[in-house]
Amino acid sequence: QVQLVESGGDLVQPGGSLRLSCAASGSIFRIGDMGWYRQTPGKERELVAGIRREGTANYADSVKGRFTISRNNANNTVSLQMNSLKPDDTAVYYCNARVIVSTSLRYLEVWGRGTLVTVSS
Repeated sequence: QVQLVESGGDLVQPGGSLRLSCAASGSIFRIGDMGWYRQTPGKERELVAGIRREGTANYADSVKGRFTISRNNANNTVSLQMNSLKPDDTAVYYCNARVIVSTSLRYLEVWGRGTLVTVSS
């Protein structure tokens, strides 16, 4: 069994910064793509940033230049550095990973439970 645990969600003022982290644990053989998604009531879950195993990253237009995704394959973590936060960034942020478990030859989609980021004065 593999699980993802997010941390770092908090209340922050507009213009502030926050760093989210996600750690994967369990019987992990290999982790492929990882990403951060966010969701607010009434909206579909959207990709904020994704990162491939070798480090290639992509971002939603709304966060380009402000957010940076990174990963560490040695400890199975992915992080999201969020700068210049705006009220529109308020959402539950979810960690996602494609994981090959030790007993499988296929990638499985794994989601964290989410962490709340609130940007407000």
